[in-house]
Amino acid sequence: MTASRTSSTQITRKPAFPIHRVGIYAFLFMSALFFLIPIYLMVATSLKGMPEIRAGNGLSWPIAPSFAAWIAAWSTACTGSVCEGISAGFWNSVKITIPAVILSCSVGAITGYTLSFWRFPGMNLIFGILVVAIFIPYQVFIFPMVSIFASLGLYGNIVGVILIHVIFGMPITTLMFRNYYASLPPELIKAARVDGAGYFRIFFQIILPLSPPIIIVAVIWQATGVWNDYLFGLVFAGMQNQPMTVQLNNILQSQMGAREYNMEMAATLLTALVPLSIYLLSGKWFVRGIVGGAVKG
Repeated sequence: MTASRTSSTQITRKPAFPIHRVGIYAFLFMSALFFLIPIYLMVATSLKGMPEIRAGNGLSWPIAPSFAAWIAAWSTACTGSVCEGISAGFWNSVKITIPAVILSCSVGAITGYTLSFWRFPGMNLIFGILVVAIFIPYQVFIFPMVSIFASLGLYGNIVGVILIHVIFGMPITTLMFRNYYASLPPELIKAARVDGAGYFRIFFQIILPLSPPIIIVAVIWQATGVWNDYLFGLVFAGMQNQPMTVQLNNILQSQMGAREYNMEMAATLLTALVPLSIYLLSGKWFVRGIVGGAVKG
C-alpha cells in the first residue's frame, strides 16, 4: 500500500520548472530588449562626444562619459531662430500639464459621479456622446476649434492649450470615473440620501474618499498624455508658449551643418524624463488602480 501511494505521488508531482515557461520568459526577455536597447543607445550617445560618435561605435559605452550634450540641450540648443535650449519648453509644459490634469480629472470625476448615481432626462444620450467622442480623431476638430478659440481670444496662449486638453480629456476621464463608481455599492448613496445628504455632500464625504485608485489612474493617464502631446501644443500654443515636445521637434528639424546626435539624444531624454519618472514612481499604484476596478464596466 505504501509503495503504491509513493508511486502515485511521483506520477502526479509537477516538474520544478514547467517547459512552457521557457517560451514565456523568452518572450518577456525579447520584449524587454526591444524597449531597452533603444533607450540604452540614446543614453550612451548622449554621453559621448561627437568624435567618438563619428568613430561608429554605436553600441559601446562612452569612454569618457560627459553631460556636456545634456547641458547644451537644456540651455543652448537652437529651437528655431532662438538658441536657449528646451528649458523654456519644459516650464511651458509644466504650466500646461498641471492645470490641465487637475481640471480634466475634476470634471471627469464630477461627470462620472453624476452619470453613475443621479438620473436625469437624456443621461444615456450624454454618456453615449462622450463615449463616441473618445474614438473621433482629434484632427477632425482642429479647424473649427481654431476658429472658435480665435474668436474668444484664447488662441495662441497657455489658457487656450489648457482648455483644449480639458475638453478632449473629459470623455476618457468621465468613462474611467463612471465605470469605477458603477462598481461601488449603490446602498451607500441610498443611505446618504435617506440621511438628508445632498449632491455635493455625498460626493465630497462619501464618493471622493473611496476614489484614490481611480484618481491615480486618471492622473497618470492624463499627465502622460498632456505632457507627450505635440499636435495641440503646435497648433494652439503660439510661438512663445510651445511645450517641450514642439521644441524638441524644432531642434531635430532646424539644425544646419553637421548634426549633433549627442545633443539631440539628450534633448529627447530630457523631454521623456517627466513621464518616465511619473511611471517609475507611481506605476505600481497605476496597476493597483486598474486591478481595483478602475476600468471595470
